[in-house]
Amino acid sequence: MTAERRRRWAVLAALVLGALAVFVGPASPASAHAVLQRTTPATQSVVQTAPGDVKLTFSEGVSPVSGKIQVIAPNGDRVGGDPRAEGSTLIIPITADQRGTYLVSYRVISADSHPVSGAFTFSVGATSAVPALTDDGDETDPVVKNTIPVVKFLGYAGLVLVVGPVLVLLFLWPARLSRRVPARLVRAGLGLVAFSTLAALYLQAPYTSGGNILDAGGLGDVVASAFGTALLVRLGLLAAIAIMLRPILAERGDGGRSGENMVDLIVLAALGTAAVFTWPLTGHPSASPVAAVSVVVDAVHLVSMAVWLGGLVMLVGFLLRQASERELGAILPIWSRWAALAVSALLLAGVVNALIEIGTPAALTGTTYGRFILAKTALFAAVVGIAAYSRSLVRKRVTTENPGRIRTAVWAELAITVVVLGLTSVLVQQTPARTESENAALTDQGYFSVLVDSPLYTLQVELDPAKVGSNSMHLYAYEPGTTNLLKAEEWTTTAALPAAGIEPIDVPMLRVADNHAISEFQLPAAGTWEFKFTLRTTEIDQATVTVTVDVAS
Repeated sequence: MTAERRRRWAVLAALVLGALAVFVGPASPASAHAVLQRTTPATQSVVQTAPGDVKLTFSEGVSPVSGKIQVIAPNGDRVGGDPRAEGSTLIIPITADQRGTYLVSYRVISADSHPVSGAFTFSVGATSAVPALTDDGDETDPVVKNTIPVVKFLGYAGLVLVVGPVLVLLFLWPARLSRRVPARLVRAGLGLVAFSTLAALYLQAPYTSGGNILDAGGLGDVVASAFGTALLVRLGLLAAIAIMLRPILAERGDGGRSGENMVDLIVLAALGTAAVFTWPLTGHPSASPVAAVSVVVDAVHLVSMAVWLGGLVMLVGFLLRQASERELGAILPIWSRWAALAVSALLLAGVVNALIEIGTPAALTGTTYGRFILAKTALFAAVVGIAAYSRSLVRKRVTTENPGRIRTAVWAELAITVVVLGLTSVLVQQTPARTESENAALTDQGYFSVLVDSPLYTLQVELDPAKVGSNSMHLYAYEPGTTNLLKAEEWTTTAALPAAGIEPIDVPMLRVADNHAISEFQLPAAGTWEFKFTLRTTEIDQATVTVTVDVAS
């Protein structure tokens, strides 16, 4: 096997590894990029007055998925009206005319185009059995989930095959060489981007609705969304770019430069810049805390990647084999400077993006997104090392005398960068580290709710947030084993932490209704607290129940 064939096999292996990186990514759903921060009524709460609507507040703007927002009454009826989104809040009008537990099921699209689904309960007057869902469409189909990163990979590959080769054809391509094969490469890149865009537009329908890959029922909603608009704009820009590229890709009979002029190049650059911005506008950057910065940084990241990797393709595929020693002597120093600028821009954009999307050092190792960033950084460092070696060869002019050495280095750069591209395709489907950390923090808040029975009454106990520090407690009394309100004459509560030697402490209770008492108090330490509740229901009847609560730090 010749050295040239070995290098080709190396790149093929890199492509396979890139594809494997897409398929063997984490099994967790590529969703929930917005975090549900609070609900009104609160999750698992018992309210005495029936609300006129249910409000869900998320960490970023959302839009409802048609037919996927439900409020189920205790008897199983759907009682929710048409939901509407107001920024990061989803509002669902309801008719809550029954006592008991209501189930709220939701599926929305976050600002970065990913679906967010879930369910929670609240009760009116008293708790009851949780009603069953009438539609189980919250999970993303695994075929759809795994196809989306492949489609994104093809889009990135297409961008690489357009941007880098076009720049080389414009500024570094020797006049004597034919443009026929490089032109095919650019057209293939345009085709890949177009295919990827159409596929992403189609797949967004089952991705957002939770359907299978053949379910295109929500395609109209996708097209009308900001996500769909950005992709349609991309397709229109691609058509215009294809037209503007015709003179650049055309073969000149006299072997001279094609017929591009400065105005055409300015128009082409403007169209290309606009097209590149459609990528960050349909992903994480559009929903970051500083969206304007993130969108620009991501666009710089994409262009730098496309220039660098696309230029490497042109070097290893054509110039290092076809250009003369004299031509390489002129081309390689210029390309070396281009590569250095592209790598610098990639590094700067990557650092800024990491600061925005990761936020804390702990999130770098404690989240899936952060670990992907670490893997990508390690591969990037390897590529930069090889690029530095290539640049040293250019400075020493070894390449003009023995182009085989730089060809080997470029093959290595290309192979590793393709794997990085595969990781990137998976990374853009992961929940950003900042969001994952926010979600974990909200989960750790530890809202506690339980029903306990005694011969005299049933008691609903709620403690929020069940953490060290200030806490709110709500107690609701009902007739034993029923949902009928019970008048309590007197409420007494104590709290103890036996493991830490904390003896029972009186917790003052404020009676706000016949069956409802509240308290605001401090818990000084974490651990398993023991609460004792004594309710006197008549002049002579009283009973005590005990509840243990795990209090977080």
